[in-house]
Amino acid sequence: MLPAVPNHMQLVESDGSFSLTFSCGDLPADTAIVATGHEPNGYFWEGMVRYLAPHLAEQVELDAEAGLFAAYGERAALEDVEALLRPYLDEGERVAATIRAAEESGFEFDD
Repeated sequence: MLPAVPNHMQLVESDGSFSLTFSCGDLPADTAIVATGHEPNGYFWEGMVRYLAPHLAEQVELDAEAGLFAAYGERAALEDVEALLRPYLDEGERVAATIRAAEESGFEFDD
């Protein structure tokens, strides 16, 4: 049996509003992000959402910071963002391949 992948993200409800957050700078994929010349911060992860799923980026409010990825919106949209990013947080090679593809297509990360 494979060990469970840690859940770095928190989807929280507060007074009827939903947020999805995770801390940046200590994730398993960080080494691969740095190796590509990027900073593993909230702005980088916001860029990943914008590149991978522009339609989702339009459905949520992205409010990244240096040490934190944060998104606010409807629960269903945030669950989609969570499902989108979850595999990338722990898989450096997946992130590196996506960065290469994004940059080859002309996408620029704002990290």
